[in-house]
Amino acid sequence: MKHVFPSLSLPAVAALVVLAPAWCWAQTGIPAQSSPMNLNWEQVKAKFEAANPALRADALSVDEMKAAETTAFLRPNPQFTFAADGTQIAPSGGVWQPLVGTQYQSTLSYLHERDRKRELRLQSAKEGTQIAGSQHEDLQRNLEFNLRTAFVGTLQAKAVLKLAEDDLAYYDKIIAISRSRYKAGDIAQIDLDRIELLRVQYESEIQMARVNLRTAKIQLLQLLNDRTPIELFDVSGEFDFTGALQPLDDFRQQALDARPDLRAALEAAQQAQTNHKLAVANGSTDPTLSGWYTYNPSFNNPNDQQTLGLSVNIPLRIFDRNQGEKQRTQIDISRNRQLTEAARAQVFSDVDTAYALVDSNLTLLKPYKAQYKDQALRVRETVTYAYEHGGASLLDFLNAQSDYRQVELAYLQLIGSTLTAAGQLNLAVGREVLQ
Repeated sequence: MKHVFPSLSLPAVAALVVLAPAWCWAQTGIPAQSSPMNLNWEQVKAKFEAANPALRADALSVDEMKAAETTAFLRPNPQFTFAADGTQIAPSGGVWQPLVGTQYQSTLSYLHERDRKRELRLQSAKEGTQIAGSQHEDLQRNLEFNLRTAFVGTLQAKAVLKLAEDDLAYYDKIIAISRSRYKAGDIAQIDLDRIELLRVQYESEIQMARVNLRTAKIQLLQLLNDRTPIELFDVSGEFDFTGALQPLDDFRQQALDARPDLRAALEAAQQAQTNHKLAVANGSTDPTLSGWYTYNPSFNNPNDQQTLGLSVNIPLRIFDRNQGEKQRTQIDISRNRQLTEAARAQVFSDVDTAYALVDSNLTLLKPYKAQYKDQALRVRETVTYAYEHGGASLLDFLNAQSDYRQVELAYLQLIGSTLTAAGQLNLAVGREVLQ
């Protein structure tokens, strides 16, 4: 059987193409771009490096410094001069011939730079580019610490929300048991009312946890320069700390090798020495070489219709020998040496402070993981079982439930503090040494 399809005009086809996505959305109720985004730390970091506007703008400043290297190595432009002189004014009663006897002269001159001025300017510009590159890495180091803090804060907010939801679900079971006991006459109406009224506290904690999670996601999306709706954005990762601390001296040495701000200080000290050499070179004399061609000069020599000439112009640097710049750059060398020592001292201070913070948090975290969590859970389960069977009072149950929630919340907050402290140690070292 042969099927015959009606022919469609070009406007009709275009209309179908435009209306088809809208029809599909109407059938499914889900927009085409509403797929959720769930990123781990490596994906968040890669997206940040590619999209953060502050980081990208600073990278362009490094490119600007790179372009300045071309300007620094340019030679002086030659100078060309053309002159006409000696045009005659008509004598009294004579014929005016303006071009007869006019002298034409073209001159080409060039400033010759001595003592490697161009090479020193290029070297200084290249060292400036290296400094800008190190400062860019330092900006990235600080911004990635903010990114890591926001990422950990989001994971912590998710964990707190999950704890609040689990606590509410557990408490709802207790309410159901309490209602059964009330119907059986095991507890009074006032006890049941007290239990049911406490449910609002769990609901408030859930709402607060949701707000905190939303706020953490907003901060993270801002760093990523992403306009994804909050409902479609999420991050994933292990919210725990299992790493072991190396000796403090190992972190110190790694920081001396990796810190970009210290490297920038060392590079600035090197550039100061180059700038001093350039100041000394700029105090030397640069001759100007000139050559000219003259046509029809007004000499008393009948054979001088066309002449060539050469000259050398040598400035006499008697008073200005660039003394002030020489002295300034010499002082700048000492200043940058002191700044380098200050940067090195700052590295040790940052590493020691961050190391002490991580070690303190780990000292507190270990007993929570090894003992307190299990004890709080065991106490809650034991008291709850006793309360279900009439062996514990309502006050005992509520205290056990409150203690469990406080221990669990303190544990989550301690993990978040430990992960943030680990990020601060990474910031102090200059690279990721703790995950």
